Amino acid sequence: MDGIGNMKEGQDRNRNASARARSAGLYEEALRHIVGGVNSPSRSFKAVGGGVPVFMSRGQGAYMWDADGNRYIDYLAAYGPIILGHAHPHVAEAIRHAAENGTLFGTPTELEITFANMLKQAIPSLDKVRFTNSGTEAVMSCIRVARAATGRDKIIKFAGCYHGHFDQVLVAAGSGPSTLGSPDSAGVPASIAREVITVPFNDAEALAEALDRWGDQTAAVMIEPIVGNFGIVAPKPGFLEDVCRLARSAGALVIYDEVISAFRFHYGAAQTYRLFPDPAKVEPDLTAMGKIIGGGLPIGAYGGRAEVMEKVAPLGPAYQAGTMAGNPASVSAGIACLEVLREPGTYKRLDALGRRLESGLTEAARRHGIPLTVNRIAGALSTHFCDHPVTNYEEAGRADGEQFAAFFRLMLDQGICLAPSKYEAWFLTIAHTEKDVDDTVEAADKAFRQMANMHRRTN
Repeated sequence: MDGIGNMKEGQDRNRNASARARSAGLYEEALRHIVGGVNSPSRSFKAVGGGVPVFMSRGQGAYMWDADGNRYIDYLAAYGPIILGHAHPHVAEAIRHAAENGTLFGTPTELEITFANMLKQAIPSLDKVRFTNSGTEAVMSCIRVARAATGRDKIIKFAGCYHGHFDQVLVAAGSGPSTLGSPDSAGVPASIAREVITVPFNDAEALAEALDRWGDQTAAVMIEPIVGNFGIVAPKPGFLEDVCRLARSAGALVIYDEVISAFRFHYGAAQTYRLFPDPAKVEPDLTAMGKIIGGGLPIGAYGGRAEVMEKVAPLGPAYQAGTMAGNPASVSAGIACLEVLREPGTYKRLDALGRRLESGLTEAARRHGIPLTVNRIAGALSTHFCDHPVTNYEEAGRADGEQFAAFFRLMLDQGICLAPSKYEAWFLTIAHTEKDVDDTVEAADKAFRQMANMHRRTN
């Protein structure tokens, strides 16, 4: 479905979920060939009560079209990386050029040097960089390097912060900060879980207690400096400074998982964002990146202090490799993406759109008596159906999941694409317009009104 004239038709069809008949047929077929019908559990609708996920066929700018031709305003943004919008012409041209000149060599390229230098210029804590194929690989590598650098085995992480799907980070919290974790997924050995301690986010006392007990065995404290995995949650004033101080007092390294946050809030990493008045006090030893830096193609990277990074092979004993790492297609897309993001005014506009969306959602919910807490930083926000602040995973968990599921489906039927989980964030792109935001707020107002009416009928 091409052209402005056809957009209205697509929007009208969204009002009825039965218009997604082809998605239903594709899902039935996918179940025959793909585990669960999806290639990532986050794409299923299990967290919103089940049903048929929407199969998308095309994206352009701030919009996606499904297999039935319905148009959606996209706030999923592929869980964050599509900050330029879909099929941005500068990125598309970079990918075309890479495709025409060879997408994979298995040798070094000049592009890798260019891109590594761009990352270093934007993030001062990076003395040296190594590319990977995903954010998961970048985090996994950071942990290995931290263990090699310290000669210790344990890591401390924070509840609700997702760091990928490998064994060492799929560990649930113990009964308290001084207790070891337990496997959070089948297939994770208990022996690995015993090397991980999980503490609440924004709780420096809990971290201090864990380090008092396990500090001399802790290789690293790993954290999202700004959380993006149970909504958008900022650290309380002074918390990140406490994390760095306490970790280093114990001889542990500090790892920042910036897979979501790097280049999302400003040109650079969260560690140098304006939330932190003295960046030197929150500078990590290692930083993991992914998602946004690939311009929509698969990529990851990690980097940090030279003496730590030089533990990586071929200079040091910590082995990490990847045939696809730093491939010309992904690196070309990443360079193009950063070139657009550093244009003046980019983040100011994202912030303005985010403020407009936050204000509209908050007012619409208030008007219909729907408890709603909106957390926002720049062009990313999260909606929590509750009347209390959300500063950690436990508080996010207490938000009403049934309310979110109803809201999600009502918005989807009006052509608004959100992540199908109450824990996930909304992401704006530079392709969104004020009209897109206003249309979204209007859809939310209708959804809240229907939710309020349903509540009245059942009480």
